[in-house]
Amino acid sequence: MITLSLAEIAEVVGGRMHDIPDASAEVTGPVVRDSREAGPGSLFVAFVGERVDGHDFAAQVVEAGAVAVLGSRPVGVPAIVVDDVQAALGALARHVVRRLGTTLVALTGSAGKTSTKDLIAQVLRRKAPTVFTPGSMNNEVGLPLTALTATDETKFLVLEMGARGIGHIRYLTELTPPKIGAVLNVGSAHIGEFGGREQIAQAKGELVEALPPADEGGAAILNADDPLVRAMASRTKAKVILFGESGEADVRAENVRLTDTGQPSFSLHTPSGASDVTMRLYGEHHVSNALAAAAVAHELGMSADEIATALSEAGSLSRWRMEVTERPDGVTVVNDAYNANPESTKAALRALVAMGKGRRTWAVLGKMAELGDEALAEHDAVGRLAVRLNVSKLVAVGGREAQWLQLGAYNEGSWGEESVHVSDAQAAVDLLRSELRPGDVVLVKASRSVGLESVATALLETGAEGEVAAR
Repeated sequence: MITLSLAEIAEVVGGRMHDIPDASAEVTGPVVRDSREAGPGSLFVAFVGERVDGHDFAAQVVEAGAVAVLGSRPVGVPAIVVDDVQAALGALARHVVRRLGTTLVALTGSAGKTSTKDLIAQVLRRKAPTVFTPGSMNNEVGLPLTALTATDETKFLVLEMGARGIGHIRYLTELTPPKIGAVLNVGSAHIGEFGGREQIAQAKGELVEALPPADEGGAAILNADDPLVRAMASRTKAKVILFGESGEADVRAENVRLTDTGQPSFSLHTPSGASDVTMRLYGEHHVSNALAAAAVAHELGMSADEIATALSEAGSLSRWRMEVTERPDGVTVVNDAYNANPESTKAALRALVAMGKGRRTWAVLGKMAELGDEALAEHDAVGRLAVRLNVSKLVAVGGREAQWLQLGAYNEGSWGEESVHVSDAQAAVDLLRSELRPGDVVLVKASRSVGLESVATALLETGAEGEVAAR
């Protein structure tokens, strides 16, 4: 973060200084909410959680070198006390971003946000210093904490924005006003909370409404292949750039295909030229993610060749997202268990089939959360798709939703041993340990709350003897 005095921070957040002997003392290190990350020059933000109260760690963080605590009550060490810690954190982020003057790129969508954010960051940092959201820290706390890691050297700040209701993205854009905004898609994620895709589109479109007009450099990057996203062009005064496989897209992919190992390859076309891309990531769904990143990079002055090279060399920066590891015995484990919705699960199944040509494929799937009234139909559809794609075996893990997955497979024609329902992750591990053969490919995917990453971890820890080789 840029250097700020405690007096300046207190003024920005509307706070009261307590036990501060020197108001000119400066915060020169990171702003953190985890006491273990506190160090010399840092500012510790004390939140009161359901199980842990950050104020209890005040003395510990100051001993570790923190200059002060930002909290809701005095703690006996240097502190700036505010009525609302979250609001204060947001105000501090807004102040720092405005003072820095970096180019802020924001993105949202129902699926692929984190992977696309990672791609944008890897492309842009070839051009200039870039700070971006770690993992999926895309809410009212994670986003300002990310913004506060920017420094005077930061040229691009790439922020992922999530939403669980109308107004959430609008609030985030007020904290960190973007110059460029990308909307990837409108799908089924959180449809149970929003009530329908139209409501999801309304919420996601708040991003483009917040952009500056075209004559001030505002640019809306919109998916030409998604009608609900494309319609957002009417909601912004920014310049509109379309990406996709549509012939009308400004940045588009042609000749899309998958390699024998399931990695997408295509010809990238931008207004400044064309160049070939072969990605290191797995699955055709990454083509759309790559095009969104390419559209952002093109708007910021990168050539087609520069963008194509960066996309071809980009890897996965966030764990448990199509994380492909090959055991010494030849079993390939695809850990995509960070989260799941109908669109991402179907894309992962297609990637599994592409990777498993000539090999046995296993889809270990669990609950897709927050689907509301659509839950039965969506789980049924995923089970049916697994059969249509000729996945060798579907292992549905968990309770009611897993039963719906297996029911879909059964109704599509999986009457033999092509699908099985097991009660929990351990039962899935036991089944796989007994039946996996060298060369098999295993996909593990479910919503984060299910915790199916434990299945992937167990398979890798108990694989054949020898060193596991990550691809």
